[in-house]
Amino acid sequence: MIKRTWTGHRSLVVAISAVAVVAIVSAGVLVAVNSGGAPQASLAPTAIATATASPVQSDSPTLEPSPGPTASPTDSPAALASGLAYSDLDGVPTTSDLAHRLPLAIMVDDNVVARPQSGFATASIVYQALADGGEDRYMMVFQERTAPVIGPVRSARPYYVYWAAESKALFGHYGGDVLALKKVIPANAGNIYNEDALNGGACPYHRVVSRAAPHNAYTSSAALISCAAKRHYPATYQNLPVRPFRDDTPPDQRPAGQTISVPYPTGVIGYAFDPASDSYLRSVRGNPQIDPTDKTRVAARNVVVLFQTLTYDTVTEPGHKRPVVANVGSGRAVVFLEGRAIVGTWKKTSNVALTRLYDSSGAEIPLVRGEIFIQSVPTGTALTYK
Repeated sequence: MIKRTWTGHRSLVVAISAVAVVAIVSAGVLVAVNSGGAPQASLAPTAIATATASPVQSDSPTLEPSPGPTASPTDSPAALASGLAYSDLDGVPTTSDLAHRLPLAIMVDDNVVARPQSGFATASIVYQALADGGEDRYMMVFQERTAPVIGPVRSARPYYVYWAAESKALFGHYGGDVLALKKVIPANAGNIYNEDALNGGACPYHRVVSRAAPHNAYTSSAALISCAAKRHYPATYQNLPVRPFRDDTPPDQRPAGQTISVPYPTGVIGYAFDPASDSYLRSVRGNPQIDPTDKTRVAARNVVVLFQTLTYDTVTEPGHKRPVVANVGSGRAVVFLEGRAIVGTWKKTSNVALTRLYDSSGAEIPLVRGEIFIQSVPTGTALTYK
């Protein structure tokens, strides 16, 4: 079993002295609730390398250089004085320019021939929900960390647009269904920064020859950020609401283990809690999930299962049975963190509102700092855990 400590896992963010991190922890800077977004700063010139914009062909995915509240609260004075800040999306400490960078929300394929996908290891949030034809699809959202390879990139669906709108993210995709392209994306022009490969946004994408289309479109954080700048999209998070976060519990207070099984038509997603790293090691169809970019085991710090009504639209596009995931409203949720399950409720009050998580008493659930996997499943799905 691969064990990754929280600080080691996040060392991919930016080169920060281990001594400095220890000093910050001992000084009590890592408070129990996320300190949110600082005054916005432009992207640091050295934060990420510039990528070429022209499409390329290659034999494999191209590795490119990587570089409640109504508004985000400010970072603590101690954190700012030390040069650190808390990331808006997953609450981890990093430099202020990376902590408040514009999120990149990218649609990613989950057809069995598209596996293994690239980008999981450095995402802040990963969404998984059902899609057409009995398949499912991911949306990976990046902020403080970068991915040299992301993909295969696939098309948009309306409910993913509403998730991307929560952080007013750059929304990367390869086209979409008629409802997404003709109605939902135009209606949310002020809530996302659209980067559609098939509608004037080919800049950050390229095809590889090692996989058959449409499962061979890829991008990278570097290319996305470079192309976003050419479109004059902002470089920073737009001071939107954030979730509460807290620090890890001491190792001797963590359970010895926990397993979770989340069924999808294309295979069961499994999680096994590793108390040493305070994270959940992820499996697909019983096999350890490995990100091919850096050969690391995919792991989640938080696993959130949302039970959401699933219906199908057969009217908008005759001949197609498009899934409709009701991710606006409220429903049952189970939040897994640090080897424990919290049964509660999810609420998303509008298309652009942040999906919030509440326990049985009505209090908002603080997540532990780090990567969040959000598993949307139809109401009535047989989630199992022990």
